[in-house]
Amino acid sequence: MSKHLIFKDIDQPGLHTLEVYKQRGGYGDRLKRALQMPREALVEELKASGLRGRGGAGFSMGMKASFMPKGTMDKYLVCNADESEPGTFKDRELMQKIPHLLIEGMIIGAYAAGANRSFVFIRGEYAQQADILEAAIAEAKAAGLVGENILGTGFDLDMWVHRGAGAYICGEETALLDALEGKRGNPRLKPPFPANQGLYQGPTLINNVETLATTPFIVEMGGAEYAKIGVDNSTGTKLISVSGHVQRPGNYEIELGMSSRDIIYGLAGGPGEGRSVKLWFPGGSSSPVLTGDDLDLSYDFDTLAKAGTMLGSGAIIVVDDTTSVVDVALKTASFYKHESCGKCTPCREGTNWTVKMLQRVKTGEATPMDLDIIASVCERIQGNCLCVLGDAMAMPVGSMVAKFRGEFEEYIEMKRDEAERALLASLPAPAQPAAA
Repeated sequence: MSKHLIFKDIDQPGLHTLEVYKQRGGYGDRLKRALQMPREALVEELKASGLRGRGGAGFSMGMKASFMPKGTMDKYLVCNADESEPGTFKDRELMQKIPHLLIEGMIIGAYAAGANRSFVFIRGEYAQQADILEAAIAEAKAAGLVGENILGTGFDLDMWVHRGAGAYICGEETALLDALEGKRGNPRLKPPFPANQGLYQGPTLINNVETLATTPFIVEMGGAEYAKIGVDNSTGTKLISVSGHVQRPGNYEIELGMSSRDIIYGLAGGPGEGRSVKLWFPGGSSSPVLTGDDLDLSYDFDTLAKAGTMLGSGAIIVVDDTTSVVDVALKTASFYKHESCGKCTPCREGTNWTVKMLQRVKTGEATPMDLDIIASVCERIQGNCLCVLGDAMAMPVGSMVAKFRGEFEEYIEMKRDEAERALLASLPAPAQPAAA
């Protein structure tokens, strides 16, 4: 299945410019039609499309927009472009090659939410993409597409790009809001939720880059027509980033419901010759891992959830049979330990202890009981943190210990044997008895 919407002709020269984007129908009839619809009608179209958030949570965008209160108070739209989930790089290509699609989607999203101020919070490492976005916004403002009275419809929208400072935690929506306000990026207690009390204490709609970039196509096609793409409860196309041990890593646009095997082996070429898939993360490094026996699963929200994992951001990381699962687990845990903001105890202490226990496995100091402790720590973290960062470590590491326990135990025995042999080799040779 290869219907392309967002990535159609993505490599067309000059597509990042307003002129070429408008030649392809951008900022045309669909935008004017959206801005002339009653807001409630636009929200209903978004609901009818079945569009679920493309950033990780998978929550209905239409439902999210409907939570925004009515009234004349200041309201905000925030685009979450802090694409910091390991393995995810789809939004980077979208912003770099077709920034005006995101801007048009933000205009539609802001109108649906009743917002007149909008921000793109982009990760600090995306300096080139931030420059491109700022240039595109300047073009749109000069053409009267951003600012006052857009397309003569009476709708006003200001738009700014805000560069982050490289913290993974700012991908969490409330930590992002704190960072946008100039504070340290720490998660907030919920409730209140951003739709009621978000940026500067005002109602705020927060959506991912890909989610917002999809809205122009929903307006153009109609929500019901868009919902025919994909499968039930996982409608539309999805941008996926495939990396790791595959021969053709990169970004692909698929229809949800495609076979995972067709993605990994068909689109991305699979592992090298003579190698096989040991494990794979279906939704970025924070998703519980699947094994090579799970390649025939349909790639959609519900099927992956039933398999005990999640679609997440759509980042597939493939690990072949040449790699130790101990190394994968330790690197995963170490990343989340480093990125924890330290605000809540289960995440701060749990990620730290998990890394220490995995280091014991790595050095041969561990026993099988340590694996039970790791599993217990991961279980206690889940659902007990202010945000999902703790879960993002506990879920994949816990799944690796559960599915590859035998390999962990073999690794412990191997390292213990190596340590014993090294100790024996370091001992002085026994003295020889004197000759009679």
